[in-house]
Formats: sequence, C-alpha cells, structure tokens
Amino acid sequence: MKLWSFLALAVGAAGAGGTAAGCSIQQRTPHQASAAELGLRVPPDSELPAGPLGVSIRRGRALLRNTRDSLPGYVGSGLRCFSCHLDEGARTNALPLIGVYSRFPQYRSRNGLVNLLEDRINDCFERSLNGKALRRDGGDMRDLVAYFAFISRGVAPPGEIPGMGLRQLGHLAADSMRGRQLFSQVCARCHGPDGAGTALGPPLWGPLSFNVGAGMARLRTAAAFIRDNMPIDRAVSLSDQQAFDVAGYLVSRPRPDYARKAEDWPNGDPPEDVAYPTRAALKKGRGMAGRDGGGERARKP
Repeated sequence: MKLWSFLALAVGAAGAGGTAAGCSIQQRTPHQASAAELGLRVPPDSELPAGPLGVSIRRGRALLRNTRDSLPGYVGSGLRCFSCHLDEGARTNALPLIGVYSRFPQYRSRNGLVNLLEDRINDCFERSLNGKALRRDGGDMRDLVAYFAFISRGVAPPGEIPGMGLRQLGHLAADSMRGRQLFSQVCARCHGPDGAGTALGPPLWGPLSFNVGAGMARLRTAAAFIRDNMPIDRAVSLSDQQAFDVAGYLVSRPRPDYARKAEDWPNGDPPEDVAYPTRAALKKGRGMAGRDGGGERARKP
C-alpha cells in the first residue's frame, strides 16, 4: 500500500515549466527492491491473531497511519509515522520497520545508552513528530510495539535485513541554490512551494515539520532518503548529487527547535553532519560538528 495516492506526473517542461540549466532529471532506476523481492515476508492480515492481541496489532498500525489525528496530545508536527517509514514500514532503504522488534535492546550513541524499543519510539515522537513521549507502560505504546512485533515475525535477533535503514551515499558537497531550483521543479507539487506540505505530502520545514533534533534534519540522512524514495510516485529519479543539493536546501530551512539537543552524543562523538553544537563536543574542543557537514557545504540562498 502506498503512503499516498498520486497521479503519474512527468516532471519537466509539461509538469514544471522546464528544467533549470545543469539540473537534468533522469528516469528512475530504483536502488531498492521490494520486501518480497529480497525475500522479506510481511505477514498478511489473515495471520493476525484473534482476540485482544489482534486488536492491539490493528490499533498499532492505525496509530502509525494516523498518528496526529489519533494522538493529538503527543504530536506537534503535520507528519505521521508512515511519512518516513514508507509502505507501512515495508519498503527497503526507506527506514523499514521489518525486524525492528528484533533489533532492541540496542546501544545508541545519540544518548549514550542501551535503548529499549520504547525509548526509540519516544525518540521519534519527540523529534520527528516534534511532540511528547508516550507513557512507556500505556496502551498506545503497547499497541505500537505489538505491530512492530507482528511485522517482524520470522526475523531473528539482531534483526538485520537487506535494505535496513537507508542506503549509504558517498560524501558530496551540497549546493542549496541548485537544491532550491530542484525542489521547485520536483518536490513542490507534493510538499508545497513553501515546504509547508499539501494533501499529498507532509511539511518539510516550518512550524509543523520535524524539529532540528530529528534524523531527517541531517544532510546525509535526508539525501539518502530523497535519493531512493523521492518523488514518491517515482515519476523521475534524482542523481546522488541532486539528492544532496535538495537535502542541502531542505536542512537549511527553518524548523522547530529541540530543547535538549545540547545533551545529544554525550560521549562527544556526533556525526559530522549534525548542524548544532553539543555540550560534550564543545568540551572536547570539537565545536559544532556539523558546521560544514564534513565537507558538504550547504549554501543558503
């Protein structure tokens, strides 16, 4: 099932008033295969257990589909969980949720702790959804974990699968001026010319977007997601360079703050594309690790 239903629009002279010089757009040749093509089995609804467990799994999926509407007190953005975990968590190289239940407990350098799955879920609520943490022992959390367990059936620990997370791209210098042109041509039809979102796509910056502490606010994360998954109707494909350029423009845009960002990476080891200073890194004399994204210099228009 697709995240949104789209018309198969061809972007170019017919769909976007032409292509800017130096910004040729290629036909898509996807790097990611479907879960089925990689031998990953997504359990069908016919395998949902009867009784309270089946009800919990169904509600967990409904929360992921309609996060803001279902949990308005915990979501401050215009996104939902499946805005990033595409095809209901089953698309490879799009942060798939298959196997996630088997990947925890897991050490994460961002908070310097061994995290449970509940910790990771709340991290997304506070950052990607710009909201508040769920009660760890509450019904909402139980239902989400139940869905993750169901979609992960048959995946043994440590839960590693083909296409897990995002594909690693080489380090490229991002030009946000080119990215702004590409965004207007390729992305604005779904996300709006001001990035505030439309009925087809979620907001990418502004008050209803993910906050600065979200993974998608990092250059390399955004570039990898864009490269393999956007535009979502796959009418066109961007090159690695074009994905970095669009990502450079996107991460340069204003978005909500994350109040506890200075506490991230308490061992002083933030990735180079983290665009804010952390207390531990400053103590180590590293300053702001993401000052140039490790070579990716996103020029603001």
